[in-house]
Amino acid sequence: MPGLLAAALVSALVSLIAGALVRRAAIRAGAVVPPRPERWHRHPTPTFGGIGIAVGTFAGLLAGGGLAVAAWPVLAAGAALFVAGWYDDTAPMSALAKMVSTLAVAAFFIFTLSKTGASPWHAALVVLAIVWFAGLDNAINLLDNMDGLAAGVTAIAAASLAIVFHDELGPALALVLLSLTGALAGFLGWNRHPARLFMGNCGSLAIGGIVAACATTAVARAATPGAAAAAALILVVPIVDSSFVVLLRRLAGRSTTRGNIDHTSHRLVSAGFSEPAAVALLYVLGLAGAVTASIIKSGGGAAWPIAAAFAVAVLMMGLYLARVPAYAGQDFRALQNAPIAPLLADLTFRWHAGEVLLDLLLITTCYYAAYRIRFEGDALTVFLSSFRLSLPAILGCQLAALYGSGLYSRMWSTFGLHDLSTVLRGVASGVVLSVLAVTYFYKFERFSRSVFIIDAVLLTIAIVATRSSFRVLGRIAARSSPQKKRVLIYGAGVRGQLLAREMLASDAWGRNPVAFVDDDGAKRARRMLGVPVRGAVTDLEVLIRRLGIEEVLISSPAINGLAEQRVRDVCGARGIEVRRLYLDIR
Repeated sequence: MPGLLAAALVSALVSLIAGALVRRAAIRAGAVVPPRPERWHRHPTPTFGGIGIAVGTFAGLLAGGGLAVAAWPVLAAGAALFVAGWYDDTAPMSALAKMVSTLAVAAFFIFTLSKTGASPWHAALVVLAIVWFAGLDNAINLLDNMDGLAAGVTAIAAASLAIVFHDELGPALALVLLSLTGALAGFLGWNRHPARLFMGNCGSLAIGGIVAACATTAVARAATPGAAAAAALILVVPIVDSSFVVLLRRLAGRSTTRGNIDHTSHRLVSAGFSEPAAVALLYVLGLAGAVTASIIKSGGGAAWPIAAAFAVAVLMMGLYLARVPAYAGQDFRALQNAPIAPLLADLTFRWHAGEVLLDLLLITTCYYAAYRIRFEGDALTVFLSSFRLSLPAILGCQLAALYGSGLYSRMWSTFGLHDLSTVLRGVASGVVLSVLAVTYFYKFERFSRSVFIIDAVLLTIAIVATRSSFRVLGRIAARSSPQKKRVLIYGAGVRGQLLAREMLASDAWGRNPVAFVDDDGAKRARRMLGVPVRGAVTDLEVLIRRLGIEEVLISSPAINGLAEQRVRDVCGARGIEVRRLYLDIR
């Protein structure tokens, strides 16, 4: 392990130095990518940073002991895709040509894998493996759409594959992955926001090919469903991003192969996140997927409820981002003209069917997790038969109770404490009905009261977490948006809270409430709607300087006279605008 870490450090240092040389040479040669409508960057940026990544990776391999024979097929696949990407950078290929190139490399790699005896697949699975390889490679290529995104996500994935699948991959491929991780870390010195160097298609296709080759090898050697699931979880960001984009482009009647600013990263920025925050959030998603993959790979039935919870979290994020506008309304011609348009429209705008399906997953997962928490060993084996027998009745009782509580009439975007009683009522009623059902059908034999109590707690947490996810993501986005004006609200009473709530809920205001000031000492050092009360009006001057305030809003008509004049004097001396809230009914 120390040798692998040393190789990663060498590759990072060499990649950082090589990036400087490549950047200088690219500028001299005119290899600069200009801003375009379908690209996200705003300034001309040199490209071919993939050369620096390749040099850094090669240096790490040499530092780690050389090029082992076991690594040759993976490195050959990466080199072939580097050449294809280089050609695409210099003389852009069509989408069909790029797809054929990746499929051809994938086919030859799977051939070498089967020749080494690592692949137990028959013909159908060989075709699936080729599509998996090519799909992963293109997904990472498509992920190169924002500063630092593809490099960081791929570095996390490469390191995670090396750790989680170390036994299957062996030291040679672990060295390849960690050398690539170091090279990408060094490249991030040039590619993080604001990027001074792009990796180009030669870089994104090559790193995607190496990661795809190692992931395919690991799954082939493990030959278990759990290994396939773990590999998919490690690569969750590129898989989800490419699937998300293809699906929504098809619904919008747009080409799935033409570049556009409609990826998950772009939608996060459109939702209010800054570019670095959007990229960091996708890094966290990749790390969470890797941790979940490690749990799955270690085995045991307890891992699957965790995987289900992670899948629900990814689904919630996808649903939230799908609501962020990316296309003009008239562009959804494919959806509007489809024979199933009425059904899709109902599912899109009312969500009821989706909510019920989500709750089926939550109820099943929480009920199973309750058994895993309550029992272990032989007792778990005995009582899991009760889980299988009673699950249909539990699903029916819980869904009926949730519907009867009025949960499905609640809006996710406004979910708050006032909806908590509805959740508690629905879950409690469902548990009571479930206990009555298993008592009637099974005389409550081989059932545990503790299981139903644990199930109630888990299901309450799961429902509250999913229903509040849209609001939480919206709040986080609103707080991190660099485009919004940072405002301070004078007066933390009812009107001040109303003003803060409106600004947090709607992007139309273009303002981010950073803090309150209030002359009522009982409100100081407290939070209203998550916004802190920082002090009194006497602290205004210090707060403006410390918090970077751009505007002060007076919320109450009771704030006038000397208090208002003091605010205007302090703000006027610094060129900060002062506005007042007016409320009336006409």
